[in-house]
Amino acid sequence: MATRTPNAALGSFLRSRRDRLTPARAGITPFPGARRVPGLRKDELAVLAGISPDHYSRLEQGRQTTLSDDMCDALARALRLDEIERRHLRALAKPAPRGVAWERPQRPEPGLLRVMTALDHLPALLLGRRAEVLARNALLDTVLGQTFEPGASFVRWLLLDPAARERILNWEDFARAAVGGLRYETGRHPQDRKLTELVGQLREGAPQVAEWWDDHRVTDQSSVTKRLAHPAAGQLEFDIEAVTLPHCPDQRLVIYTVEVGSPTARVLPLLSSWTPEPRPGAQRT
Repeated sequence: MATRTPNAALGSFLRSRRDRLTPARAGITPFPGARRVPGLRKDELAVLAGISPDHYSRLEQGRQTTLSDDMCDALARALRLDEIERRHLRALAKPAPRGVAWERPQRPEPGLLRVMTALDHLPALLLGRRAEVLARNALLDTVLGQTFEPGASFVRWLLLDPAARERILNWEDFARAAVGGLRYETGRHPQDRKLTELVGQLREGAPQVAEWWDDHRVTDQSSVTKRLAHPAAGQLEFDIEAVTLPHCPDQRLVIYTVEVGSPTARVLPLLSSWTPEPRPGAQRT
């Protein structure tokens, strides 16, 4: 008889979300008895989800490897999960895919590549699985002061390279979001060995990354603001937009947009014609 593999990732995520939810925020009166946890007790969460405390304990212990959609919905409501957390919970609750190695080289999606080529007046890059650079334009390199060759790890540069902290003024916002994005990706692709190795290397390379990883936050941000300190052009501000296609969800076209008439919009044409010597890109994963 086959042994069922414990779903430790599911249990850890549920426990982390329960710990952050207080009885007051959950809208309930605390159950009587000693409290030894920062958030809800297991029995309180079980009542909110409409299941027995023993059943919920099995979930946190990873002893139930898959969940129905109805159970996921009940837990999501009880834990007050947002939309991205709900999707992450559903991904963790699915059976792990078999026979998918994710070892094949990635190739840029032609449609996204055409869009990027048409946007040479704006910094843009195309990212694949594990935030691997599939393509980018010259203006992106100029703005970030880094040469991102295809196959380079954008997230490795962002999280481990001191130059990224110097260039990105709101670095911590982006770094936290990148870690949350990696956790979301591991939930969708638990079989991706290279992704697991990358996460381990990033956690070892930066204590902050390990701390953010352990809080189980998940993100899938598209519209965000990035502020940069450019050595020649001064402070630049971009609204970052991410575009994906339904048939290619693991590739994301990231576009650095600007407000019409803004100081950044006025200086971009000058940067387009300026070709400094950017630093070499991050090492490949």
